[in-house]
Amino acid sequence: MRDEISKVIFGQDEVVDFALAALFSSGHVLLEGPPGTAKTLLVRTIAAALNLQFRRVQMTPDLLPGDIAGSSVFRAASGTFDFRPGPVFTNFLLADEINRSSARTQSALLEAMQELGVTHDGVTHPLPDPFITFATQNPIEQEGTYPLPLAQLDRFMFKIEMTYPDQTAEKKVLREHHANAGKSNPAAMDVRAVVSPADIVDSRRLIRETHVRDEVIHYVSELLKATRNDDGLSVGASPRAGLMLLMGAKSLARFADRDFVIPDDVQQAFLPTMRHRVVLAPSTELEGTTADEVLAALMESVEVPR
Repeated sequence: MRDEISKVIFGQDEVVDFALAALFSSGHVLLEGPPGTAKTLLVRTIAAALNLQFRRVQMTPDLLPGDIAGSSVFRAASGTFDFRPGPVFTNFLLADEINRSSARTQSALLEAMQELGVTHDGVTHPLPDPFITFATQNPIEQEGTYPLPLAQLDRFMFKIEMTYPDQTAEKKVLREHHANAGKSNPAAMDVRAVVSPADIVDSRRLIRETHVRDEVIHYVSELLKATRNDDGLSVGASPRAGLMLLMGAKSLARFADRDFVIPDDVQQAFLPTMRHRVVLAPSTELEGTTADEVLAALMESVEVPR
């Protein structure tokens, strides 16, 4: 998959690794960055490398919950209402610019992402397996955006920040994509579907079986406790955050061809797992300190197991 994605996406190796880590460990991903940094293109390229059904929803302020989850349609022939599934009924969902939609519409994804099903008129309709959501958002400081509620953010395994590429990678982008007038198509760039649903199921099983020794579990527990006791944070990390951190670390261990987790895996996954799950204290926010800065300092203060 890395080989296929590298045909289109340049200079975003860490972003690609975390996107794949979430994909292969049953997680959802939130991609944040300024417009034009290939957030949507990255997701479309990952989808092109998967032999899965793919749908995209452009999240706009006038979008309604039923436009995502589905709605009832009256059938004149039978005189009954039938459920018409929405675009969430797919294997791979791209919710593009999710923070441009209203909070009510954002919450329509909540049950689907957590429960892998949609309840309509008292009937629960299961989603296809596997089901993965990739959402993109622009920085919340930009005009016309609605911050996602904490409960919604907590459903995303990772929040990955996409920044501008370095000059070498940017020149490669300009060289490779200029003929497409900025409308790069992964299929047109020979991105092939190389991963099947069975591959994803097998990978998820393998990642779950990755060994985590007690010292590493204690290390994760100490990190969680530190977020709750830090004066710079008003809301610390939950037990679910710890589980997501361990799953991310297990994925990274497998990517490194290991069947066991080391503290370096936990440290590498710490910021993408935690940055959207903690809330800065008002005094910290006024000082202009970011969540990443607080978390990085906190990680330095916790003893690393040998």
